[in-house]
Amino acid sequence: MKIISLNVGMPVTALYRGKSLETGIYKYPVEGSVQVSAGGLTGDGQADLINHGGPDKAVCVYPSEHYAYWEEWLGKKLDYAAFGENATTAGLLETEVCIGDIYEIGSALLQVSQPRYPCFKLSQKHGPADMPAQVLKTGFSGFYFRVLREGEMASGSAVAKVSSGEGGVPVKRVLHMMEAGRGDKRGLEELVRLDTLSPGIRAKFQGWLDEAE
Repeated sequence: MKIISLNVGMPVTALYRGKSLETGIYKYPVEGSVQVSAGGLTGDGQADLINHGGPDKAVCVYPSEHYAYWEEWLGKKLDYAAFGENATTAGLLETEVCIGDIYEIGSALLQVSQPRYPCFKLSQKHGPADMPAQVLKTGFSGFYFRVLREGEMASGSAVAKVSSGEGGVPVKRVLHMMEAGRGDKRGLEELVRLDTLSPGIRAKFQGWLDEAE
């Protein structure tokens, strides 16, 4: 497991459906070591601080294994950082990576906190209006790390698993629950007890449970 490309970028103004949009999805690969702190990578920023960034979404990860699928689906070659990810990785798939898993990357210690839920900015960048729906259909979402120990990492850094998250709940399962789990009371009850899942996601699931009572 390793980082194939480490990517940063500050928010830019882009057009979407004839209107100006501030977005942080336009990132670019960087060489050398980059400092990672609880707030994310040095040189990186987000425009929408409600839905992106923050301690539980400090580092956005996207598996390089999915690029071939999207290149065929979109009909074009994609450069790394195409999904606005900070770390394009090898060996970290949503079906295998679990909430609460802890990894050492470079000198930093990171913990899986939640899936990345797709939004319209993928459509703004790549074109097809149904791209977020296709992400949900495939489960090729990527995920987020929170930072347990600040440090440095770089493209080519090895990713070493330190420990497994309690309950062994894969990222893909949580993504499915975020999309279609409103009626799954048993599943919701399990996930609201998962302490390493981002508080915002747990609160959403708790709200769905409260509605069902």
